[in-house]
Amino acid sequence: MTTSRTVIRGGLVITAADETHADVLIEGGRIAALAAHDSDTAAGWTAETVIDATGKYVIPGGVDAHTHMELPFGGTFASDTFETGTRAAAWGGTTTIVDFAVQSVGESLRAGLDAWHAKADAQCAIDYAFHMIVSDVTEHSLKEMDILVEEGVTSFKLFMAYPGVFYSDDGKILRAMQRAAGNGGLIMMHAENGIAIDVLVQQALAAGKTDPRYHGEVRHALLEAEATHRAIQLARVAGAPLYVVHVSAEEAVAELAAARDLGLPVFGETCPQYLFLSTDNLAEPDFEGAKYVCSTPLRPREHQEALWRGLRTNDLQVVSTDHCPFCFTGQKELGRGDFSKIPNGLPGVENRMDLLHQAVVDGRISRRRWIEIACAAPARMFGLYPRKGALAPGADADVVLYDPHAEQTLSAATHHMNVDYSAYEGRRITGRVDTVLSRGVPVITSGEYTGRAGHGQYTPRGICQYVN
Repeated sequence: MTTSRTVIRGGLVITAADETHADVLIEGGRIAALAAHDSDTAAGWTAETVIDATGKYVIPGGVDAHTHMELPFGGTFASDTFETGTRAAAWGGTTTIVDFAVQSVGESLRAGLDAWHAKADAQCAIDYAFHMIVSDVTEHSLKEMDILVEEGVTSFKLFMAYPGVFYSDDGKILRAMQRAAGNGGLIMMHAENGIAIDVLVQQALAAGKTDPRYHGEVRHALLEAEATHRAIQLARVAGAPLYVVHVSAEEAVAELAAARDLGLPVFGETCPQYLFLSTDNLAEPDFEGAKYVCSTPLRPREHQEALWRGLRTNDLQVVSTDHCPFCFTGQKELGRGDFSKIPNGLPGVENRMDLLHQAVVDGRISRRRWIEIACAAPARMFGLYPRKGALAPGADADVVLYDPHAEQTLSAATHHMNVDYSAYEGRRITGRVDTVLSRGVPVITSGEYTGRAGHGQYTPRGICQYVN
């Protein structure tokens, strides 16, 4: 824990609430005070370290509430470890991740959570927390949900997809939702009709349709919308709040908007891949489309406008990455000749803050909305606010100096994720992370990595602040 004082001078401080020309005083790893540049208060501050932020934005560190480091999937593992993945996150201006611990069928929630603690312990460059994937809804696991909420694991993901792996039927989903309604937990839902999708997968393969683009065709947008609708109705019956992950389809956004118009505690996230990529990528020749296989799948380009609109109207509250990287060579290639065997997932934890800043440059969202959807809202949604996602006295000094004028080209040759391709190869971006502090400690300094594995701390969470 640092006890020294740091002052950040001369920057434009941007939070979800306002934009002010202010200096920031950091003490003991926390934000101690903010004061106007030209004030007597700021002038009187002394510190061992002074950081010049002239011409830069000073923003809260990003909170990526949906990552999958070292996730087992389809006979292989996501290629980023907690060490490589959190380092890449820091490079991209993210200072907290919430990863998914996995309960395997037949084991306890505790066993799954312990396994993820073992993977992450002393490995992370930035702070981290866990959600719990519930694969096996039983009397025992329902009781365990109560205990986990008390311990600061306050969200539980269920799957309407992947029969035989993560899938839960409507009865199990309802029971988990009822439990969450009682203990303050938040149910997160992968909303796709996996039973129907499996029929379409078998039919496509039988017809010789084996290329990556068919992954997008069988996972029909209407099957995402149907599952989203069903999840909302089950949550209403249970009296539970609901958070739908990786929303990709216009029809699914419409289901969320309709529920929110009724005043229901229903929330949604989308991801950069759905905002910036499309089925055009899945259709790239020579099996290149495999790089873009994820679930929910990329949609035709016309869905993007509905997602951006949802982010502007707050029908979608959060942008997370669903970072789950698999190398093209040796991992994505497992599905040559059978798209259903391509590991599902994209790399993106390093790119999220930059891509969303590009959306500011392009006029799609405001600067404050950028911070809202990338920092403040995920922190509030998952019980980390105001320690995370804010620049206010008492908050952790997770601070990013962002150069809004720097230009960069996204590429696998220069990114820090442990994966052999970039989903955004060759894309020009305006804006770049310059310096990143995690609890007051520099982890990126003027574009150089100065952090270390083990600096990041496990962070227990409170309950969703939008509901309670």
